[in-house]
Amino acid sequence: MNPDDLQSLVTFVMPYGKYKDRLIADLPGNYLNWFARKGFPSGELGRLLALMQEMDHNGLSSLLDIHYEADIAAWAINGFASVVGCA
Repeated sequence: MNPDDLQSLVTFVMPYGKYKDRLIADLPGNYLNWFARKGFPSGELGRLLALMQEMDHNGLSSLLDIHYEADIAAWAINGFASVVGCA
């Protein structure tokens, strides 16, 4: 795992499905576990979902708290578009 992966978990949104437009870090554990059983999608999305499932399963989700705080601060200073990479 690369430290940038933690930042990606709090900025990358689910592109489809029941939880479309929700941050990967905010997906419920049962949804992540469903992917673990059925198979993660290929590519970056699958890699991040697998990482988040592993963190959630092992009770490590609190590692993302500092990244949430950094995003909130950036949003307050620069606006939402800068946080999600649209600026």
